[in-house]
Amino acid sequence: MSNFSMKKWIRQLELERNRCQSCGMPLQFDPEGGGTEADGSHSICYCSYCYAGGRFREPELALDAMQHRVRQLMRQRNAPWYVRAYMAHRVPTLARWRGCKKR
Repeated sequence: MSNFSMKKWIRQLELERNRCQSCGMPLQFDPEGGGTEADGSHSICYCSYCYAGGRFREPELALDAMQHRVRQLMRQRNAPWYVRAYMAHRVPTLARWRGCKKR
């Protein structure tokens, strides 16, 4: 693997690690700086839209509903169709949804 390829791969890993593990939003765009744990500290895994006080804001939310929500948010931001599809496709790979089955 070339040095350029390795740097690109490492950069991609950094981006993936710094995404909300529920909705996929880059944590750098969270106005609150991330969700909060039960002790009040910032979560390094989840955004403030999905997680607060050590719990998910919507614990009953299903995988397909989150994928729909992601598509809608991307549509509101005028993202192209392929970006909306890609982001919705990535939701099942996030920590909260791994192992979940679609309804």
